[in-house]
Amino acid sequence: MREALTRTAAATVGAAVAYALLLRGRQLQWGATAEEASGPLPGDDLLPHADLVATRAISIRSAPEQVWPWLAQMGQGRGGLYSYDRLENLVGCQMHSADRVVAEWQDVAVGDDVRLHPDIALSVAQVDPPRALVLRGGVSAGGRATADDPDPPYDFTWAFVLEPGGPVTRLVVRERYLCHSGSARALVETVSLASFVMTERMLRGVRDRAEGRRGPATSPTLQS
Repeated sequence: MREALTRTAAATVGAAVAYALLLRGRQLQWGATAEEASGPLPGDDLLPHADLVATRAISIRSAPEQVWPWLAQMGQGRGGLYSYDRLENLVGCQMHSADRVVAEWQDVAVGDDVRLHPDIALSVAQVDPPRALVLRGGVSAGGRATADDPDPPYDFTWAFVLEPGGPVTRLVVRERYLCHSGSARALVETVSLASFVMTERMLRGVRDRAEGRRGPATSPTLQS
């Protein structure tokens, strides 16, 4: 039994080391250029001394005005997150990603909630259509994410930025985490890894919808 536990512990440590050396840097900058990963983005000033930063990006063959409606309607109970709905719904997110732009979901303003779960919401901190949407929150022991929770283990910003470049728009997504305790660092590492899996799918989901590869909406024409 002791030998089995020792082997398990060694394998776990080895996997953690391999992740730290080989994969961590890549997942924290998936799809992003060096300039995008190191350059400033809207929302950076909200957490200027973040403990962990992830910047991920994708190219979309549509103008920012065609991509923005998909970002504006994100959230549980709205357009979803364009990621792995089935995985999210296993933990009760009740997420259903839309394949069309919906008119009544387009109004987004500072202070609005963007829900990740019926009981978990981030707050809109900045909105600058059709360029930037910045969300902010913390995760409390009670499980609700808010910007003003009195005792979250970490603070968090999530920026979605559209950078035009001829026929291609770059969608750059940045997460910034500020830990409020030493124990929160391990939690943040785990959250950032899970977020990578979901964000990579989200980026592709937004791209496919904005380019008209999925669903009936092939343009930003609003539908009711």
